[in-house]
Amino acid sequence: MTLGIVWVIIIALLALVGGAALGFFIARKYMMNYLKKNPPINEQMLRTLMMQMGQKPSQKKINQMMRSMNNQMK
Repeated sequence: MTLGIVWVIIIALLALVGGAALGFFIARKYMMNYLKKNPPINEQMLRTLMMQMGQKPSQKKINQMMRSMNNQMK
C-alpha cells in the first residue's frame, strides 16, 4: 500500500518538473519568434527618444544604434 503511494508521488513530481521544463522552452521559443517578427523599438521610436534626451539624432547614429540592438538580439 505505501509503496504504491510513493510511486504515485514520484510520478507526479516527475510529471510536474517535466511539464514546467517543457512549458518554459515552448514559451521561450514563442517569445523569441515574436520579438524577431515585432521588434520592440524601431527607427522612429529611437529618433523620438534621442530628441527627448536632448540629442540631435543623425541618421548615421540611428543606424549604428539599430545595428547594435539587432546584434544583441542574435
